[in-house]
Amino acid sequence: MKKTFILVTSFVFSLGLLSANEVSFKPVFSKLKFTLPVAAVVPPDDTGRLFLVEQGGRILILPEDRIGGDSVEVFLDFTGRDMIAHAFEEGLLGLVFHPDFKKNRKFYVYYSLQHPKRTILSEMEVFTDKPNRANLSTERKLLEIPQPFWNHNSGNMTFGPDGMLYLAVGDGGKRDDVRRSAQNPFMFNGKVLRLDVNARSKGLQYGIPPDNPFVGKEGMRGEIWALGLRNPWGMDYDHKTGVFWLADVGQDLREEVNHIRKGANYGWSFREADLKFVKRGDSPPKDAVFEEPVAVYGRPEGVSITGGIVYYGKRHSKLKGHFLYGDWGTGHVWAVGYDAKRKKVAKDRMIFRNNEKGNPKKFLFKPSVFVSAPDGETLVFSWTGGAFEMVN
Repeated sequence: MKKTFILVTSFVFSLGLLSANEVSFKPVFSKLKFTLPVAAVVPPDDTGRLFLVEQGGRILILPEDRIGGDSVEVFLDFTGRDMIAHAFEEGLLGLVFHPDFKKNRKFYVYYSLQHPKRTILSEMEVFTDKPNRANLSTERKLLEIPQPFWNHNSGNMTFGPDGMLYLAVGDGGKRDDVRRSAQNPFMFNGKVLRLDVNARSKGLQYGIPPDNPFVGKEGMRGEIWALGLRNPWGMDYDHKTGVFWLADVGQDLREEVNHIRKGANYGWSFREADLKFVKRGDSPPKDAVFEEPVAVYGRPEGVSITGGIVYYGKRHSKLKGHFLYGDWGTGHVWAVGYDAKRKKVAKDRMIFRNNEKGNPKKFLFKPSVFVSAPDGETLVFSWTGGAFEMVN
């Protein structure tokens, strides 16, 4: 059964006297109810609206007033669809707006459906005369991906500076990559796909960019941009540096952050982040080259990574250009920097240790969403229903 959580506190949880924390988090949107937030997006139309995706099937437009706002607008409602058999990882999972949304009113959603299990990437439009309402009759299904199990669907999406849509797809579920899909170049599972939504290739509802790395190669899907991923959860394409950041959830030992590159292989399930995955007995092909993660953490620091946004706000000068991410299980938050001139990654560091001495036990913080708010500052939405703003 799904539960709705109500955030009632307005206290700022700040550990300013404790050197471990560089930042603190202030509860916001305290008068609102959220159920299982999984994504948040600011559209590229200069309206400053903030859209929140609830896994159960709704997309909400949040009030501009983060403190006193007490109502939301329902932008889209899929709750009547047969999306969920297991509420933990199925449902409405992703949202992104077209770069020319201001003109064409197009946006994209990614969600699961049952009987048979599959995930769907759809294009839709907003009503011309109702800018806060999705026109469900305009839905155009671009892609359907068969899903063998209920988990590891992923669904993170972003548009790159090249105007292409990048879609992350999990390995299909269960444990141990039992179907060996992440390394299979003819399956979409365990991959980042790169699609041209402004074109249509023969027999498809989207275009396959001709410069994708596996176009024209036998036994390989041309849509694939990168492979060897388990369950990506949170990514951000830094348009200032050109770095494509992605957080990938581990299984037993490691959580990882990657720089996604054209044609790169990130190792799963031959590897779990920077370690050999011991539950896989066979060896990788002799010519296999695996990309190293740019940041990792293990147990007990966390159990499931949540990415992530590149910070360019005004409050935290030392964090500018850093990729911020957290852990769904422990609530800790990290930052990893990047030197654009030297093209090198700086060492990652924990900037907020959740439930450290001094935090009230009632402070529930299970980050499932990071987003850059319209003012450039960082908001974090918790799986348990709360919303928080990163402050000094």
